[in-house]
Amino acid sequence: MLRLSRFLPSASRRGFDLKETLWSGSLTFQQAVSTSAANLDENSSVKKFASYTVFKGKAALSIHPILPSFSKIELFSLSPTEVGSLISLGPAESCEFFHDPSMKSSHEGQVKKSLSITPLGSDSGYFVNITVLNNVQKTTDRLSVPITKAEFAVMRTALSFALPHIMGWDQVLTHHPAPPASSKPRVERPHPDSEWER
Repeated sequence: MLRLSRFLPSASRRGFDLKETLWSGSLTFQQAVSTSAANLDENSSVKKFASYTVFKGKAALSIHPILPSFSKIELFSLSPTEVGSLISLGPAESCEFFHDPSMKSSHEGQVKKSLSITPLGSDSGYFVNITVLNNVQKTTDRLSVPITKAEFAVMRTALSFALPHIMGWDQVLTHHPAPPASSKPRVERPHPDSEWER
């Protein structure tokens, strides 16, 4: 979350030290703008994070992470290989994916989905297009969003972080207890003659 605030010291002080005022709690907020979708209850059991704050003149910038909320939508899911294609895109490259949710069933071809990522040009970002063709309902839905270079960098970083989770590697690596420190794993060494048979 990013929060920008303007503040005034309490009326009881004419000359004041900004840091002293902030630490003493005698700070009156006049106006605040927040990028958070909802205000968090300070007394709730939500995990709290340390913030990073910059104080400049009569304004302050405070940045701290908040946990996201998720909802399931039936639109387009990427496989690990498709995520790899997307995060490895160069500035002038494009990629396109086609999905049929009912592939290899009697309903194959009823719904077709496509996702394409094409460069905007001048190394300024990408254009993301999603098309859902529903032959049963005879509808075609199209969504198009221009993505700046900076926005794509955020997407690339988030997808790179998510990739091990999509593959399930986080489950393998976090749910197996480490062997006890006292027991050393036994290493089987092949017979020297078997090396020549490879």
